[in-house]
Amino acid sequence: MSGKNEESMLIPDTDRNSLAGDCENCFGLCCVALPFAASVDFAMDKQGGTPCTNLQSDFRCGVHTSLRQRGFRGCTVYDCFGAGQKVSQVTFGGRDWRQSPETAKQMYEVLPVMWQLHELLWYLSEALTLQPTRSFHGELRAALEETERLTLLDPDALQKLDVAAHRAEVNALLLRTSERVREEALRQLKGRPGRRKNFGRGADLMGADLKGHDLRGANLRGAYLIAADLRGADLRGADLIGADFRDADLRGADLTEGLFLTQMQINAAKGDAGTKLPKSLTRPPHWSN
Repeated sequence: MSGKNEESMLIPDTDRNSLAGDCENCFGLCCVALPFAASVDFAMDKQGGTPCTNLQSDFRCGVHTSLRQRGFRGCTVYDCFGAGQKVSQVTFGGRDWRQSPETAKQMYEVLPVMWQLHELLWYLSEALTLQPTRSFHGELRAALEETERLTLLDPDALQKLDVAAHRAEVNALLLRTSERVREEALRQLKGRPGRRKNFGRGADLMGADLKGHDLRGANLRGAYLIAADLRGADLRGADLIGADFRDADLRGADLTEGLFLTQMQINAAKGDAGTKLPKSLTRPPHWSN
């Protein structure tokens, strides 16, 4: 429904393999830099800048295979978009915070900045594969190249970067992308029976019964879909950027052409073998068969 075709898929794209977490080349930054509080997602409190008690000397998690059973569900949801290895191996040139403790504080502060830049790279690279955006591919490509340039800044420059301003500029392009893609999705549905769902940004759909609903071309930007029933729903061509899918039931749902969907959103939801995902995302191991 999003207008992808064989021609558009030939457009050069940022390698999305570099926009996924690679723990082998990271210094366990998410396990140190980020804080968390005891909750249904975490079994204990941890302050930012303090290593998790489960972090080993080789920067690996000592309970990685049993995180959910031990109360660390939040760890299985998180994805850094590749920011961890970028900060570890590029920004700080392979110097880790244990051997070079003088880098630790700055390294922790740079991580969330890099995370935001890599998130934008994820969205922009997707927008460049969509046929409805061909008329402004030049603007999208320029924004992607500028964002990539910013990821290569030195630590001091990254700390000073006004990432919010850059996000605002990119978001204008992402909104145009959303409008074009959803217009195309709805154009293809024109004249077909059934009422179209018109949700606004940040819609409160917590626990909503949307089972089997046709949500093609819907605006679900920033929607609160916590624990919503989306079993068998059709979300092709829907704008899903920032939508909160925590505990949403996606069993049998079709998200193959859902716009701006991320691995973190999928990890936070419930699904099964019948859930259809974009090729850029992987089925979480905790989903049912």
